[in-house]
Amino acid sequence: MKIAIIGAGLIGQAWAIVFARGGCQVKVWDGDSQALARAHELIARQVRELRKQELLSDAQDVLSRIQVSAQLEHALEGAEYVQENLPERLEIKQEIFRKLDTLSAPGTILASSTSSIPASAFTESLPGRQRCLVAHPVNPPYLIPVVELCGAPWTDKTVIERARKLMLDVRQKPVTVNKELEGFVLNRLQGALLREAFRLVESGAVSAEDLDVTVKDGLGLRWSFMGPFETIDLNAPDGLQDYCARYGGMFQSISTEQTDTGPWSADLVEAVEQQRRSLLPKAELLKRRLWRDERLMALLRHKNQADAAGSDQPTVN
Repeated sequence: MKIAIIGAGLIGQAWAIVFARGGCQVKVWDGDSQALARAHELIARQVRELRKQELLSDAQDVLSRIQVSAQLEHALEGAEYVQENLPERLEIKQEIFRKLDTLSAPGTILASSTSSIPASAFTESLPGRQRCLVAHPVNPPYLIPVVELCGAPWTDKTVIERARKLMLDVRQKPVTVNKELEGFVLNRLQGALLREAFRLVESGAVSAEDLDVTVKDGLGLRWSFMGPFETIDLNAPDGLQDYCARYGGMFQSISTEQTDTGPWSADLVEAVEQQRRSLLPKAELLKRRLWRDERLMALLRHKNQADAAGSDQPTVN
């Protein structure tokens, strides 16, 4: 299958790796020739690291399926699926999707990596609007496989189904979002946790460091292989309904304290910033990000091994 990647930044580079790793022929385009040249180098570096971490069997084979293209028309030639990754500005999305709808073949799926702009906002006036959707990844998608698929009200359901099948074919984990929501699903969940995290720190209940420990060494351990509904289903003797009967009153009571919708204050953000910088100087951020990616690779390798052994879903007699 031929894939066009529009935008050669970090997300575009990551998508190129995802599709090439999945056996697709990939062309990467960017209007900035320097960004395009850098992208090729950075993709090669990441692919070699994946091979080093035993997450790829043949780095050269993957790289051979990725080409860069200086011409948008050339990148779109023969493409059956397009993944757009330009900056998060509505006018940019509108302009590029007008071009994509004009230049690509009628049956080509046009998807955006946007994390906040609904597809309806940049596709409404397009003749081919029924083939457009959002395919929102989690960064970096070659290590974190969830992809949120969300169409506009006019997106053809078969387009969503085709996009979902493609994501499964390249070993991603597609999630269908059935209606347009600001932030889609993942960012809304992340936002809810972040709001309570900031509130708890602001109230003096816990430090930023200890809050992170609570998530990474508590909730996060379970959440790395099961979601919140499965978690509570297993945390009461008779399952989810039993859990809700036991603890629903407590969570309802807590929720009355969580109704503030005001913005995070500058003083609060500064206080948490200072706590973080005392733990990690700004000059060390890049080094820590690379460490994060190495840990994600190790976790992904473990999950892949567990899936291959059939332990992801226990056998039920």
